[in-house]
Amino acid sequence: MEVHRGPWYKDRVLFLTASFFFWLSLFIYMPILSPYIEEIGGTYSFIGLVLGSYGLMQLLCRLPIGIVSDLAQRRKTFVILGMVFAMGSGFLFALTDSLGWALTSRALAGIAAATWVAFTVLYSCYFHSKETHRAMSQISLIVVLAQLTGMTVSGYMVDQWGWHAPFWAGGVLGATGAFLSIWVSEPKRDDERRQTIQLKHLLLVIKEPQLWKVSTLSVLAHGIIFTTMFGFTPAYALKIGLKEGDLSMLTFCFMIPHALATFFIGKTLVPRWGKWGSLLMAFSGTALFTFMIPAVSGSISFYVVQAGNGFFLGLLFPLLLGMAIESVDEAKKATAMGTYQAIYAIGMFGGPYLAGILNESIRIQFAFYFSGTLGLVAIGLIVAWKHGEWIPLLNKIIHKEYQ
Repeated sequence: MEVHRGPWYKDRVLFLTASFFFWLSLFIYMPILSPYIEEIGGTYSFIGLVLGSYGLMQLLCRLPIGIVSDLAQRRKTFVILGMVFAMGSGFLFALTDSLGWALTSRALAGIAAATWVAFTVLYSCYFHSKETHRAMSQISLIVVLAQLTGMTVSGYMVDQWGWHAPFWAGGVLGATGAFLSIWVSEPKRDDERRQTIQLKHLLLVIKEPQLWKVSTLSVLAHGIIFTTMFGFTPAYALKIGLKEGDLSMLTFCFMIPHALATFFIGKTLVPRWGKWGSLLMAFSGTALFTFMIPAVSGSISFYVVQAGNGFFLGLLFPLLLGMAIESVDEAKKATAMGTYQAIYAIGMFGGPYLAGILNESIRIQFAFYFSGTLGLVAIGLIVAWKHGEWIPLLNKIIHKEYQ
């Protein structure tokens, strides 16, 4: 029996393959980046600046890219540009060996990541409007798989071929993605053309109270992950005795629970705890395991703590993403998404930058105390915003337990 795959099946496969190479090129050197910069003479504050430049460029570029893409009604051009910037970032890292070029290279990676808005919009065009959720689930899975693959092999590559091996691989992977993206199709859906973004629409979206609350929490969540696993955790792991080759296991222990956590949100957490209650639980677990990072020393206990941190952070991001746009009109959801992504980039920049200053002024353990404190701030905000809803929620949970 022949399976009907739809008119855009081949285009979807090609696009997902290109997207996999895109994120693989950006994340294949992520775990070794902070140890590498330290190896070539960077201070902790400079490491924080390099790590933060990735988020800063997204903060500056995401909305302009989204607006220009909407005005021109062109997505493929930005997909190709994103691939080229990803390729350039990898090759520039590989060909240079100085702190200034390291900062420039990471900034290029941030510009590349800023084009992701165009990727998601283009991929959704391969589906009917009612299947947008399915499209986003598929492309989100590709992102996680690419992150897991890249971050798992990077430590092994350094152990076998030296510090620059992941950067060379990132450049080649970006070039492969750029080549594949040339053949990507850009369908035209005249009946469902997205509304051109205008300033008045953007201002209306910015006034949405829930968007601001969720975006603020996302700033804190991104500040935590880009200070820990995507920031200083690998460097700290090497300081307590792990080897470069052990970074692959460290990444594996973090990313697998991080990916699996998404399956618990819709079926288990939200039906029982509600969205805000689930956020409270996720931030509580994140804060706990983040504070535990500098408290453990053995490799096994360190891996266990990373697994717990990965799981609770994995609960946060899909939940925040959905809540950011659920209260926004359909015609303005793209604007809301662009606004949300631009705002949370503050955490991607500010988290590692401030942590780097603390590390240099005091010691590296304070990066994790700082990150754990961000989790406590998030808990305080959630309790303050929803203080009148906790007693009914607890009664509901207790009632379910004893039914």
